[in-house]
Parts: sequence; C-alpha cells; structure tokens
Amino acid sequence: MQQITGGITAPKGFLASGIHCGIRKNKIKKDLALVLAEKECAAAAVFTLNKVKAAPIYITMRHLEKGKARAILASSGNANACAPNDMENAVKMCKALTKHIDINSEDIIVNSTGVIGVELPIKKIEKGIKDLVSSLSRESTPAAEAIMTTDLVKKETACVFSLGNKKIKIGAMAKGSGMIHPNMATMLAFLTTDCAITSELLHEALADSVRRTYNRISVDGDTSTNDMAAIMASGLAGNTLIDTKNEDYFTFLKAMDMANLYLAKEIARDGEGASKLIICQMYNARSEETAETLAKSVVSSSLTKAAIFGADANWGRVICAMGYSGAPFRPDKVDISFVSAAGKIDVCLVGQGLSFDETLAKQVLNEKEIIILVNCHDGNAAAEAYGCDLTYDYVKINGKYRT
Repeated sequence: MQQITGGITAPKGFLASGIHCGIRKNKIKKDLALVLAEKECAAAAVFTLNKVKAAPIYITMRHLEKGKARAILASSGNANACAPNDMENAVKMCKALTKHIDINSEDIIVNSTGVIGVELPIKKIEKGIKDLVSSLSRESTPAAEAIMTTDLVKKETACVFSLGNKKIKIGAMAKGSGMIHPNMATMLAFLTTDCAITSELLHEALADSVRRTYNRISVDGDTSTNDMAAIMASGLAGNTLIDTKNEDYFTFLKAMDMANLYLAKEIARDGEGASKLIICQMYNARSEETAETLAKSVVSSSLTKAAIFGADANWGRVICAMGYSGAPFRPDKVDISFVSAAGKIDVCLVGQGLSFDETLAKQVLNEKEIIILVNCHDGNAAAEAYGCDLTYDYVKINGKYRT
C-alpha cells in the first residue's frame, strides 16, 4: 500500500476538469469542477451535521438514495446556502450537465462552497458547463484547484494496493481551510476508486474512515452548511466484488484511511492564517472514544492554538482543554511533552509542572509541525487529532471574508 500521483483520476474509469466560469471575480481562479465516471458507479457520501444544510446537500442526499452515481459537479465562490432559489439552482446545475453528457440528472453528486446567503449565478455555470465537459482529461489538478476557496494550496492524493492479484487505486481531492471543526468540518472531499464493492459497504467504509480522519481535525470550531465527503467506485480493477466485511474490505478501508488522513492533515496544515500543524497524540487512555474526545478538545482549544503560535510551552492550556472535554481521565496521572523536528521537551509529569529549558522549548515550538504528546496512564487506547495554530491572519481573513 503506497501513496502515488494522479489524484482523483488515478483509478480506472475517471476523467476530471476544472475551469473558471465567472462565479469568482478573480479570473485566474477556477470555480467549477467535474469528475466523470465512464460507467455507473457504486456511490456513497456523508454530510455535515449542521442543522442548516445547503441546497446541494439535500439534492445529493436524494440522488444517492439508490447508491449509484456517474459524476461529481462542484462549484466554489458561492455556497448556494440559505440563498434565493437555492434548491432550484442546485437542480439546474445538474440539468445543465445532462445537456452535454448522456447521463441522468439523478446520477450527479452536486455541491457548492463559498459565501452563504447570496444567490448562485446559475447562468454563468450553465454557460461554463460546455467548456467544463470539453476540458475533461486524466489530469486531476484543474478539478482540485476549482474547489478551493480560501485554501492556499490544492489538496489531492492517491494510493495503490493489492487485493489478490489485482491492483486497486483510490484517488481523492479535498478543500478546506476555515470553518473547520469535527463532525464534517467546512470541507469538501471527493474520492474515486476502481475497486468493486457494494454501495452499502462503500458507505460503511466511508463513514468509518471519516470518523477517524476528517472528524478529527479542527481549525476554528465552526462547522459549515455544505460539508460533504463522497466517493464513486467504478469496479474496473476487476477484483472479486466486496460484499461482506472480509479481509478485502478491511484492506480497502485501510487504504481509504490512508488517503483521507493525508487530506485531513493537509486541511489542518492549510488552516486560514495558520503557520503550524498541530497533532495531538493521546495514548494510554481508557478507550479510543475517550482518547479521541480528549485529543479533539486540545486541538480545538483557542488558547492552546494561540500558545503554539507564540511558541509558548504553556502546557496548562493542554490539560485545561482535556479537563472541560467531558471525557474521563485522571489529571494526576497525565504526562505531557511537546515534540517537533527540533527535539522533545517534557513539560508535565503526573499532572505537575516540570522545570524545562525555555530556549529549547522555543526551538521545538518554532517548527512547522508540532506534536502534543499526552500519556494518560489510564488504559491502553490511543487516538490522534489534528489542528493548527491561531494567528493574527485568521482574524484578518475572516474579518473581510464576504467583502
């Protein structure tokens, strides 16, 4: 099992494209993406838990009731959420594509991302669909760029693994930078695979993987209206159909975790205004659920994030965040360390502060990737969560996001 190039089009049976159609004012930024499968695929998706959901979410939920899809159509720059004619415009996006490709409107996974409450410029999308279709190719990058909003870098990956004597590939692309919090952050993630698997097990695998990856990242504590992770499986690799939770299923799940975890970390690393990736490794906890809750509380803590930004080894912020998480642990048993490429600094032993070299601590925390290592000494379970530091630029970006 290894990471490869090729992104969303690495698996057999998929083409992709991305263009600028005019949703975004900046003409050099792409804003309309398409992923097309050459045949009907098993498909599945998971969605935001926000009670306020964008119109495309409801349309896609309805389209995926049969567990099948042929295309993913996504726009950026406008969320089509809580906006005039939002449901109608989401449907129009799908119908516009059917005029240029011989597929049913119900075979399309559709979504948008961007500003909430502003009417989607559907005419621009309808006009751009022809160029979008004519641009389809095996090149994945244009589509990955077209779903970006405040992202500074595109996020795509692919991996290959074996089931029996068949090579299976999973490709993926994602966007996410701000309004990021567990329970589907503000993010879109689209995956493809040439694995033969039933739509029922595809959905179970996706939901399970999302729980361990995208739902363990936090940038700012906000969960948006458009969040979605969706996958299409062409089955063209020729493996024996996965229709039970056998060894092949768990190998497939492990590969999906690999792709999703890579993208989840990239989303956290690219948090709005962020300068550092924070990884909280919680271990020797009572259960995986406990470890996950504790770790997510730490990476979600604004005070912890601010301390990391300032390279301040203020471990009190960490144990404080653990304390209000609601998860069970013994504060008097906790050990805390900060780790990076510059070394390791132990700051807390059995719940008490340690004397440490402030100069070394500064060096450790000035790196671009910081691990907060927490030993609970309360069991044998572990989990990681991912976040970023809180910088001045985050406020600057979001203070003028709409204008």
